[in-house]
Amino acid sequence: MSRTIIVSNRLPTKVQRADDGLHFQPSEGGLATGLGSIYRADGNVWVGWPGLEVTDPKEQAQVTERLADDSMAPVFLTEGEIHDYYEGFSNGTLWPTFHYFSELATYEPAHWAAYRAVNEKFCQAVLSQAGPDDTIWVHDYQLLLLPEMLRAARPEATIGFFLHIPFPSYELMRVLPWRAELLRGMLGADLIGFHTFDYMHHFLSAVGHVLGLPTQNGQVELPTRPVLVDAFPMGIDYERYVQAAASEAALGYERTYRQVLRATRVVLSVDRLDYTKGIAQRLRAFEGLLQTHPEYVGRVSLLMVVVPSRDQVPQYAALKEEIDELVGRINAQYSTISWDPILYFYRSFPFEELAAFYRMADVALVTPVRDGMNLVAKEFIASKVGSDRGVLILSERAGAAQELSDALLINPTDTDQLVAALHEALQMPDDEQRTRLGHMQELVRQYDVFAWTKLFLDRLAYSKIKQLTLSTDLLDEAVTVQLLADYEAAERRLLLLDYDGTLQRFNARPQRAQPDKELLALLADLGADPHNRVVIISGRSRAELDQWMGHLRLDFVAEHGVWLRQAGEEWHLFQEMQTAWKREFRPLLEQYVRRTAGSFIEEKEYSLAWHYRRADAGLGALRARELLSHLAFMTSNTGLQVLEVDKVLEIKPADLHKGTAVGRWLSTEHPDFILALGDDRTDEDTFAALPDTAYTVRVGHAPRSLARYSVPSPAEVRRLLRSLPAVQINA
Repeated sequence: MSRTIIVSNRLPTKVQRADDGLHFQPSEGGLATGLGSIYRADGNVWVGWPGLEVTDPKEQAQVTERLADDSMAPVFLTEGEIHDYYEGFSNGTLWPTFHYFSELATYEPAHWAAYRAVNEKFCQAVLSQAGPDDTIWVHDYQLLLLPEMLRAARPEATIGFFLHIPFPSYELMRVLPWRAELLRGMLGADLIGFHTFDYMHHFLSAVGHVLGLPTQNGQVELPTRPVLVDAFPMGIDYERYVQAAASEAALGYERTYRQVLRATRVVLSVDRLDYTKGIAQRLRAFEGLLQTHPEYVGRVSLLMVVVPSRDQVPQYAALKEEIDELVGRINAQYSTISWDPILYFYRSFPFEELAAFYRMADVALVTPVRDGMNLVAKEFIASKVGSDRGVLILSERAGAAQELSDALLINPTDTDQLVAALHEALQMPDDEQRTRLGHMQELVRQYDVFAWTKLFLDRLAYSKIKQLTLSTDLLDEAVTVQLLADYEAAERRLLLLDYDGTLQRFNARPQRAQPDKELLALLADLGADPHNRVVIISGRSRAELDQWMGHLRLDFVAEHGVWLRQAGEEWHLFQEMQTAWKREFRPLLEQYVRRTAGSFIEEKEYSLAWHYRRADAGLGALRARELLSHLAFMTSNTGLQVLEVDKVLEIKPADLHKGTAVGRWLSTEHPDFILALGDDRTDEDTFAALPDTAYTVRVGHAPRSLARYSVPSPAEVRRLLRSLPAVQINA
C-alpha cells in the first residue's frame, strides 16, 4: 500500500537535552497541526531534523526509536551543518532574498556547499523510508534542492513541493549565484505550490528567464514531463482557535487583564522577531496616531508581543535594540500613572493566553513588510467568533491579503496611511465591523488547514495521473531489447532521424550545432550497413546538411520536406514551388527582429524562419505570440503554413512536410523495420505517416504525441543508436 512521506527541515517534535536526559516536546505550529492526521496514519512518516545535535550513536538510536513510535524519522545534523546550511545559506541567503531584503543576503560558497550536502543527507533519509509507490511531500526553502535529488534517484516517484515563504520577482532571483540550481531543484517535483498567484507568477517568470523553459497555463514543460504550478493559500485549525477563545482558561485571562486595563481599548500586535515583520514601522505609526489624534492618549494601548528569534544574529540584535528604544521613548513621552501606551512583551505565551489577547483586542495590527501568508491574521479572525467587534489592519504585502479583502489593507511603509487606518479602525461602527468579520470568518472557516492539505494532495495525485495519461511510454529496457532483436532480424531497415533536438542538442546559434566527431562516426557506421537506409529528415537547409554530412552514405530531407536527396545522387525538389511570397513576409519578420533584441531571420530557399532562442525569454515569448497571430492571419487561404517549433517560427508551403517526404521511402524501400526519432511538432507528421509496427520515438516530453515511445534527451538517442548491432564507433 502506498504511503505519504512528509519532509521538512524541522520535525513536529523538538528534542531537548536536560540534566535528566532527552525530552521530547511537541510543536504547536500550523503545519504540524495540518499534517498531523496525515503523517500518523497507516505507516506514513515525517522526516526532519529533531532540533539539536546528537552525535552519540546510542543517543541517536534512542531518538530514532522514540520518534518512530510517533511516525517520525530523524535527520541528524552537526552544529557545523546547522551553522552553514541553516543559519548560513537558508537564513542568511535565501530568507532575505526571498523577502526582498537582498542587501542583507550573504553569498558564501561554503554555505552553498553545506546546503547541497544537507539536502543530499535529507535525500538519503527519505529514500531509506520511501517505497516506489509512495507520495513524497517536501516543504519550504531549506530543501529547495531535494525534489530534484529525489527525482534522480526515483524517476517515477510522486513528489510535491510547497514553499511557505514568498517567491521573489525575477529581478531579485537573478541576484543569486545559484539561481539555476535552485530552480532546477524545485522542478524535480510534479506539483509546486505557493501561497498566492503572485508568487506562482514570479516562479514561472524566473523559470522562463533563467532556465529558458516554456511555461503556459501554470505548467512548466520539462523535456521529460510537465510540472504543475499552483496557488494553495494555507489556512489554520479554525475550530481549535474558536474553542480556545471560548475556553474557561481564555475567559479567565481576559477577566484578569480587563481588571488592569479597565476601559482602555487594545490594539494587538503579535510577531516573531524578524526584520520582515515591520515591527519598528508599526511602533512609529502608533506614535503617529497619538500625535495626530491626542484624544486617544489614555484611551488606547498597543499590546505588542514579540516572540524571541535568532537575537544573537547581528541584524536581529539590532532590530531588538531598535524596538526597545522605540518602546522606551514612546512610553516615556506619553505614559501616565494609570496608563501606558505600549504594553511590550518579549516572550511567547501559552495558547489559551494568546487566545485571550485575540478576544479582547479591538484592532489587530498585522503589517509585515513582506510575508508568505501570515497566519496571525487568520488566528485573530477565528478567535473573534461570537464577537461583534474587531478590526483587522493587514499589510497588502502579506499573502493573507489576497484572501482577507474585508480587512483594512495598507502599505506597511506608508506611515501616514497606517495612522489613518488605525483611526478608521477605532472609529468603525459596530455593524460594519460585524459585516467585515463575518465575511472573513466564513472564508477562514471554509479554507482551513485541513482543506489546504487535502487540496494539495488531491492536486498532486491529479498531476501524476495527467502525466501518465498524456505522456508516451518510456522506451524502457524491455522495449529496447525487443527493438534490438527486430532490428537484427530485419533485411530492409529504414531509420528516419531528425537532427536538431534529436541527434544534436539545441544551440543558441543554430549555425554552431554542427555534428561532432562521435555523431559523425555513429552515422557513418549506420549508413555503411547495406541493410540500412538512413534518412536525416530536418528543417535545415540543404547547404548545411551537405556541408556537415554530405560525405556520408545517408539520405536527406531538407527544409521539412522541400528538398530530397538519396545517397550518391543530386538534390531535387519534391515539387515545384513559388518564392514570391517571401517579399511580402520578410518585412514583417524584419520588424520583429528590430523589436526583439537577439532574434534573427534565417532564409532558406523555400521558407523563412524567425529565431528567438537568443532573445530575453519573456520578451521572446511575448513577441512570438504576437507574430504567430499576425502570421496566422496573413497565411490564411494562401497555401502557406506557420510551423511553431522550439524557439522558431517558420513560414513554408502548406502541402509539404516531413510526412509527405517520408512517403517516398515507404513506397520505394518496403522496409520490414522502421525506427523514427524526432523531438518537435514537425516530427509528428513523420510519426503519422508510419505504420503501427514502426518504432516511433519522441525525444523529450510532449503531451498527446503520436509516437509510441519517448526518451529524455539527445544523449539517450545516441545511446540507443550505439546499441544497435554491428555499430562500431571509432571517435
